[in-house]
Amino acid sequence: MTITFLSLSFNNHFLKTPPLLFSSCSAVRSSISVCCSVNYANTQVNVDNEGTAVLWYKQDLRIDDHPGLVSASSHRNLIALYVFDHRVLSRYSEEMFELLVFAVKDLKRSLRNQGSDLMIRIGSAENVIQELVKEVKATHIFAEEEVEYEWARLMETVKGNLAALSVEEGSPNFLTWSTPLYDIKNVGDLPVSHQDFKKLKLPVLSPLLPPKFPDVKMNLFWGTLPTVDDLESFRNEIVNKQKDEFMLIKKTSAEDMLRKPQVLPKNQIEGSLRKSYKQDNRKKPGNSVFVTQGSSVGGGTGDVLNALAAYLRYLEGTVRDDWQEVHEKLRTAETREGASFDALFGSALCLGISSRRRVYFETIKYEKERNAGFLSPFGYSAATVAAAVDSVCSKEWYWLMALRSRVINKGNHDIRFWRWNGYLIQYTVSGCKGPAILLVHGFGAFWEHYRDNIDSIASDNQVWAITLLGFGGSEKPNVVYSELMWAELVRDFIIEVVGEQVHLAGNSLGGYFVAIIAGLWPALVKSVILLNSAGFVIPGYSSAPSPKERRISGPARLGAKVLLLYLRTSIRSIVKKCYPNNPDRADDWLINEMITASYDPGVVRVLESIFSFDLSIPLNYLLEGMENRVLVIQGMNDPISDSKSFLAMLTEQCRGITTKEIDAGHCPHDERPEKVQGNWNRGTVAEETVGDL
Repeated sequence: MTITFLSLSFNNHFLKTPPLLFSSCSAVRSSISVCCSVNYANTQVNVDNEGTAVLWYKQDLRIDDHPGLVSASSHRNLIALYVFDHRVLSRYSEEMFELLVFAVKDLKRSLRNQGSDLMIRIGSAENVIQELVKEVKATHIFAEEEVEYEWARLMETVKGNLAALSVEEGSPNFLTWSTPLYDIKNVGDLPVSHQDFKKLKLPVLSPLLPPKFPDVKMNLFWGTLPTVDDLESFRNEIVNKQKDEFMLIKKTSAEDMLRKPQVLPKNQIEGSLRKSYKQDNRKKPGNSVFVTQGSSVGGGTGDVLNALAAYLRYLEGTVRDDWQEVHEKLRTAETREGASFDALFGSALCLGISSRRRVYFETIKYEKERNAGFLSPFGYSAATVAAAVDSVCSKEWYWLMALRSRVINKGNHDIRFWRWNGYLIQYTVSGCKGPAILLVHGFGAFWEHYRDNIDSIASDNQVWAITLLGFGGSEKPNVVYSELMWAELVRDFIIEVVGEQVHLAGNSLGGYFVAIIAGLWPALVKSVILLNSAGFVIPGYSSAPSPKERRISGPARLGAKVLLLYLRTSIRSIVKKCYPNNPDRADDWLINEMITASYDPGVVRVLESIFSFDLSIPLNYLLEGMENRVLVIQGMNDPISDSKSFLAMLTEQCRGITTKEIDAGHCPHDERPEKVQGNWNRGTVAEETVGDL
């Protein structure tokens, strides 16, 4: 795949025009069609705008600052299309369903106000688009570039179908676009270090105004907007029984499970969830920017920008009811400094109701108004301004790195991305048959920490390895990190991505997260493998503590900054101590990856979690019920814990566990991969568990 940024020229009424991200595919003709000729791959392309363009809306539900719409509007006919595809809907919560419906409704109204319309369909996107292309004889398909694996795979399926389409005019051109925040010519040239990226001082691009649309001259059925209930019914018809049970598990938070450890019958759970949701499923009040009882801003672009104006002006106060509502939600969502921005606007940005650069543009515009047209070199004048800018720039960085990894993937494993709660999560998968195994790393590591385990396991299994939120190539947002949050992330990954029961393996804190999942949602777990797991053993423990609210204090914030500076200068010696039997495995690659990640935006927030970890739920309590399905592989020279005492206590308090001792330190899977693998494969865990791998 070749990805290049093209420069486009538009009419003067537009602001500074960003480059259009263009992806070529050999199976489909790939030239850009605008109101001028462009030069692509040193070949002059003659432009023909007399045909019909189809603009496929996905996560770009707006007409403001929409480069694809600007390009498509130069065609004689423009058909804007949104497809409610079950593969997308299956990953949306009920609240996101409602946000989506309001956003699509507003998009349709906005297009109609401009003399166009939005075609709405329910079904498989590849089939809908193929039939539409044949019906309107489309010559061009415009779609936003995607970094999430499922979206990217869906786009490739659509491309393949269109390439095989037999029409007199030939296969239509499939054109991808982007709305970059920075003026970047080639994403492949970007440094992987955020520290080096900031040194480039790339100019920020201004947003585009909506274009003038051509009149639709075709007699078409435009479809009707489904209700939330319609979408629920459609999704439930598609989802199989096991997936349906898994989705019910996903709807129960870890905190709720700890408060109510008893398991309710399925019909009671379903009834409770439906009742809870119906109370929230309400119509949007006239001037409110919230469409549910939650804290997510919803509606259309105008609603989002109105809420943003209120958010930025929090310190000024207001008599407006809608702005007072925003301020009230802000105070509730401010679980830590700046966290309220993502809580309020994260879903809207994820759905593309407003672009990141429009939010950035409006925020900086307001900041200049507060400072007589200037930006201070000493920081922003309001915490809300800082929160908005930090969030948008952070999201843009992780999006760019995800896109870069698709263009330049020099490793042995396919790098993929999954979006969880609006944040990009990196993972990989290897093998195509056999039981599913999910590998979870420890604090400060990433999925590549299992670099020499994946391939050997994948010969007879499907192996998944995930990088948790806040680490490695995954996003590091401004949220309160906790062991329960990370456990819920892994739980949702099993449900949404793996889609079946798994053998769970975890190292260090990753082992503790794995144990939480086994204890709270055992239906997802076939067996557990603990590799020098964090956690304690408490004899006679019989009940879980009530979850406590996590708030980050000033001393913790300062401590995290000091700790980060210390880690950057001492990481090599610290890691080598964790590899006492084979220190050469703490090689330059591993150290450089850790140092690079330490400069990512948001990393200090992750380190703050060290000061609020709660490992009070003992392993023997969490592993109860997993009899004969737990394998403990312990590096006996672990400098962090007393391995001998730990194994003795665990064996005494947990019935039916299997233990294997390894001459290694805290990370036996990476320090002595051949020893761990041998014990892993020869484990004596019961039928349908790790011993069968």
